[in-house]
Amino acid sequence: MPQAADFRIETSEAGVVAVLTGDWTAVEMGRAAQRLGKALADKETCKVDLSQTGRFDTSGAYEVHRALGGATDDSRILAPPEIQRLFKMVADASKAEPAARRRRSRPFYDLFDRIGRGVVDFGASLADLIIFNGHLWVAIGRAMANPRKIRWIAVFSLAERAGLDALPIVATTTFFIGSVVGLLGANLLRQFGAQVFAVELIGISVLREFNVLITALLLAGRSASSFAAEIGSMKMNQEIDAMRVLGVDPFDALIFPRFLALLMTIPLLVFVATLAGLAGGLLVTVTVLNLSPTVFFQRLVDNVGLTHFWVGMSKAPVMAVVIAAIGCKQGLDVGGDVESLGRHVTSAVVQAIFSAILIDAVFALIYMKLNV
Repeated sequence: MPQAADFRIETSEAGVVAVLTGDWTAVEMGRAAQRLGKALADKETCKVDLSQTGRFDTSGAYEVHRALGGATDDSRILAPPEIQRLFKMVADASKAEPAARRRRSRPFYDLFDRIGRGVVDFGASLADLIIFNGHLWVAIGRAMANPRKIRWIAVFSLAERAGLDALPIVATTTFFIGSVVGLLGANLLRQFGAQVFAVELIGISVLREFNVLITALLLAGRSASSFAAEIGSMKMNQEIDAMRVLGVDPFDALIFPRFLALLMTIPLLVFVATLAGLAGGLLVTVTVLNLSPTVFFQRLVDNVGLTHFWVGMSKAPVMAVVIAAIGCKQGLDVGGDVESLGRHVTSAVVQAIFSAILIDAVFALIYMKLNV
């Protein structure tokens, strides 16, 4: 049965001792803690005997500790070892500094603080990007000066994984893009009796924009994330540090092969995307507009020409360089934990997609000014 907390003061040859009885818990302690504090207020050398207590929890230990004036001298506590450990834990906790008071919200200060930190982080990122590009160009220069040092096995292996394995998804996606453009053009131009011009719409949109843009977006989600994950996991496992210790430049062994592999394969992917997009448009014109394939290709040759094809192909190397650089740089920026790996892989995909769209827009403005 629970017993109310109580105590008695005894005087002996050993001095004044406060003998605690009953259950010194948060439920049963009541006002006994206050009476104990008053009783011991003028007895600085009084000891506390806890051997006759029943249940004893942290609340009781805290009140006894406070009644003793915050004393941590174990010689004033007469108790079994388990209670001694509990009392020591409470005494150590009472020494801890209080938690810092939460700063009052200051919206304008916080706004400018975030803007300032963002500007500083952007400057640091820009500096890291310049250093990365400089190191990459040094690796390219070394490879051009001595092509025999290029790791061709790694280049062709990466070209297969990053490029050739993406052929099915690139061809399928651009095929449906070409079909959708053909359907929209046919339905829209039919209102003006000019549905035959859907061929020119398909040719220009596929040859000039959609072939390279869709390829770049797919590689941004596929290859950039793969590069960031592979290099990031090596960074986490300290394999890159080991390569530096062995005298191997990670840019020569990891970055340049991926850069070269993507640069070699993206023109092929863009070409396949062009054929697939035109095939999708051809299917629509044949089935919906009842035009023969001969008419389709003849109008492409006469009214579209190769200029738009070369305009689209000219964007491919730039897309490859940017996507490979973003994926590899994000991989090198990975820290030592899985959270950092996931964050940088996500950043690689987002930055690569944004960069591909931005590059396409810049090329469109340049060619518009050049009237090409």
